[in-house]
Amino acid sequence: MSAVLDNRSSLLPGRFGFLMGLYAENYHRLARLFAPQQLEPGQYVSCVDDGLDVHLQIQERHPYTLELELTYGFVDANTGHRSPSAQLRMYTDAHVAEALHCHPGRHLWQVLGPFPPAHSVLQHRLRMNGFLSRWLEYLAEQGHSIGTLERVDGI
Repeated sequence: MSAVLDNRSSLLPGRFGFLMGLYAENYHRLARLFAPQQLEPGQYVSCVDDGLDVHLQIQERHPYTLELELTYGFVDANTGHRSPSAQLRMYTDAHVAEALHCHPGRHLWQVLGPFPPAHSVLQHRLRMNGFLSRWLEYLAEQGHSIGTLERVDGI
């Protein structure tokens, strides 16, 4: 039993380190793609030929953090929210960005319950931020960039 506990606890630092690496990777991908740390709060759209429009909303700017949402223009008929979407927080001082939650519009506590085990939270964060990394890579491959991003009103 002791060996199992030792082995399990030795896995967590590796997974946590991997998650922190994903956060750093996501920050740099997002910064290269849309440079949100340079944008004023508001709504922006990126349009490319034969691709889906990407919506970026800079929700709040604080001295060392930036709250934003990244989504396509699809609206889920059941919820009325854009889908898929990701609620993000960029830490401009630490150069990391994390996906706080991904649509379908549910926060972490709604997905995992009020008191989830740490292992479940870590696994969920790994999945969300792995998805974000792949999505940002895909958007760059489709041609989205700060050059295709325009500020819009009323979206």
